[in-house]
Amino acid sequence: MAEESDAPRPIFVIRKRKAGHAGHHGGAWKVAYADFVTAMMALFIVLWLMGADKEVQQEISAFFNNPSGPGKLTGTAAAGLGNALEVPKEDMKKLAEKIQQALLTVPNFRNLKDHVEITITSDGLRIELLETEAGIFFESGRPLPTSTGSELLVRLAGELGKLPNNVLIEGHTDAKPFSRGDDSYSNWELSADRANSARKLMQANGLRPEQVVQVRGFADRQLRHPEDPAAASNRRISVIVQYLTPPPGKAGAADEKAPEKAGGAEKAGEPEKTKAEK
Repeated sequence: MAEESDAPRPIFVIRKRKAGHAGHHGGAWKVAYADFVTAMMALFIVLWLMGADKEVQQEISAFFNNPSGPGKLTGTAAAGLGNALEVPKEDMKKLAEKIQQALLTVPNFRNLKDHVEITITSDGLRIELLETEAGIFFESGRPLPTSTGSELLVRLAGELGKLPNNVLIEGHTDAKPFSRGDDSYSNWELSADRANSARKLMQANGLRPEQVVQVRGFADRQLRHPEDPAAASNRRISVIVQYLTPPPGKAGAADEKAPEKAGGAEKAGEPEKTKAEK
């Protein structure tokens, strides 16, 4: 037994292998991080939408419901128009209020508010600049806008240029015969020249050339006050924002001759009249 105990014992070497990190967990952490960032972005967008005003919420909702249009409120196919918004019939009242607020930024506008009238008609939103005896928007007997008229037209152009709607521009005079020592120049030429001057000024300040579909001069054929043909307010410039889609039954429907009135019933045949005042 002594001999057996003196025999050398075998030596066992145990090697432990360290497990690798499998290439940083195989990149799974990147997927998790991307999901987290996406969720946070969605959260911030929702919080922003909750704080946005109602009009912005409606526009965004309408765009995602129908991105290609045409809808009640949609993103339009007209590129580069900024905050372009289609204006159907029921939204003309909102546009009228927006234009009124924009015009209030014109210096001394409070002294002019009785001479700017906005009406909703079967043709669209009609914005009229009504003259005084002295000529407040255009120089007397001339097609050149005054400084006051230029400021108003420029402000209007800035607002209407954001819309995809077509625009008509009309010139009107009173029934007094025009006399300038030139028999070839009459109220017809004066009304048309004033409308064209308004077009040029507005196109130079935001109104897109393709928006203007007609420039018309009516002379004294559409008097504002037929009972007083010489009244100064018969002399006026009318800017009409047309509907993108004509109201149903507009052609030949008798009820369309009576425009809608905000906040109440309107007498048949009378347009809604809204003074541009705060």
